[in-house]
Amino acid sequence: MQLFSPPKPQIPPFTPSPFPSHSSYANPNTSRSHANVPINGLATTLFLKFLTLSSKTGSASPLQDQIIFSESEDEQDEVRVEEDKGKTDEQKQALEGLLLSVRRPVKEDIESLDGLSGKAGEDGYPSTSKLDQGLSEFAKKMPIFAPERGVAPDERPLGINLELGLYRAKVLSRDFQHKEAEQILQKCILFWPEDGRAYVALGKLLCKQSKFTEARSVYERGSQATQGDNPYIWQCWAILEKKVGNVRRARELFDAATVADKRHVAAWHGWAVLEINQGNLNKARNLLGKGLKYSGGNEYIYQTLALLEAKGNRFEQARYLFQQATQCNPKSCASWLAWAQVEMQQENNHLARLLFEKAVQSSPKNRFAWHVWALFEANQANVEKGRKLLKIGHALNPRDPVLLQSLALLEYKHSSANIARVLFRRASAIDPRHQPVWFAWGWMEWKEGNINIARELYQRALSIDLESASAARCLQAWGVLEQRAGNFSAARRLFRSSLNINSQSYVTWMTWATLEEEQGNAVRAEEIRNLYFQQKRIRKTNGKNFLYWKILFIWKLYYRYEEANMKRRIEDPKVPHFYKRLVSFYRSRIQVIIGGA
Repeated sequence: MQLFSPPKPQIPPFTPSPFPSHSSYANPNTSRSHANVPINGLATTLFLKFLTLSSKTGSASPLQDQIIFSESEDEQDEVRVEEDKGKTDEQKQALEGLLLSVRRPVKEDIESLDGLSGKAGEDGYPSTSKLDQGLSEFAKKMPIFAPERGVAPDERPLGINLELGLYRAKVLSRDFQHKEAEQILQKCILFWPEDGRAYVALGKLLCKQSKFTEARSVYERGSQATQGDNPYIWQCWAILEKKVGNVRRARELFDAATVADKRHVAAWHGWAVLEINQGNLNKARNLLGKGLKYSGGNEYIYQTLALLEAKGNRFEQARYLFQQATQCNPKSCASWLAWAQVEMQQENNHLARLLFEKAVQSSPKNRFAWHVWALFEANQANVEKGRKLLKIGHALNPRDPVLLQSLALLEYKHSSANIARVLFRRASAIDPRHQPVWFAWGWMEWKEGNINIARELYQRALSIDLESASAARCLQAWGVLEQRAGNFSAARRLFRSSLNINSQSYVTWMTWATLEEEQGNAVRAEEIRNLYFQQKRIRKTNGKNFLYWKILFIWKLYYRYEEANMKRRIEDPKVPHFYKRLVSFYRSRIQVIIGGA
């Protein structure tokens, strides 16, 4: 006689319980297949024990507990109530052992399920590891679940290796071994991505090689890795944008640096210098005042304020601010040097020499101090002292090409060209990408009458950089060379290229006007002079830059047409009438603006 009649000997998971509900026992009229089956005392006991065990577990597991019962009639006859009373303790333990053969749900973690992918459970139940493995693989592909954090903290080298790596990269960059230094800094970023010093060093190294796009990418990664809390990264990024001419972006980055740390003096000072270069002197003073307010006394801020006062011919206030700067830091060579240059401009030569001595005493290896002091002595006709100072500076800074370049020009002026050539060659070997060395060398060869060698040296200088101020001066000097050689068309093109880089060069404008006068084009020469003075006046008036760029655009259209037709002139009636009307219109507007300015 069977107590229950399940369809299968084992119950699969996630199925309803085979036991009837309590209501089915309470209601005798319920029509069920086993309603009239007598339930003996042992079955009742077993069922109550099962309910007790299930209540003790107290967990609503989806897997139902399963009890194995015998289906043979002989076994059912042996479990009667009378026999149960006479059972010994051993038999009772055996029965209880039978009750304990209950399969309970096994709690598996995700890692164990990943290892059991594609296998069934112990009792034939299907495993859910395939689903978990698919989800885990999907999560690994999502960057939000697995962000890149470089190397795990327990796998990093000791922190002292970061300091050694930064120092090693600094030494290699000084020796112009940029590739090796870049590799070391990349490793530092890999192991310590949250440290901003590696990003700053790598960005400066890339800027030194004129790789501005890559440097910008490094600063952006650094600001994200440090969560925007490192003001040094923002400040270096702002300096980069200032160097490439993105003034608006540079202001935003300087502002971000001051927000990250309002006591960061370099950000306030760099922002003020940017505003000084843009002509916003009042805003620059305001920024410098904030720097003093938040960071206390700083020699660089006092020095910049002193230079602003000297620029406004308020020399007593400038001297007071220079004294404040030197009191903040007596070892500040820049403050002593700036003060000496101001006194040099005022022709206080004795005081200037004393300040130069203070500068080199505060920083004996400062090449700027030796260079400026040597040029000052050379201009005062103390050639021997100037030569001696340049040699001392070069001995202390053997990798600096500027000191050798100045020494070469000094030797050319007061000694011989052969000694100057040797020095130029040594300077170019020290730093082949130092553009002024090639430019100065080419100028010397032109003065010596070596026109072809001068052209080669000018071309070598321009191959380094075509957008720098040195390139503008080199193009202007090359234009003068071609003008003296009789190549007037080439000279015009070179003057035009120089003005495209630096449209504010008075020397270039006037040299071009002189060329046109020598060729008999007095009207064109007068137009060139008027154009320079007009655009200079317009740039001084706020809000009038639009007309300046308009007239500059029309001027470029004129000379592009003239470049395509070299034999024609602007006053030629064959020039399109449309250009003439535009130029006359904007010229009249500019005259109105200049008259009201």
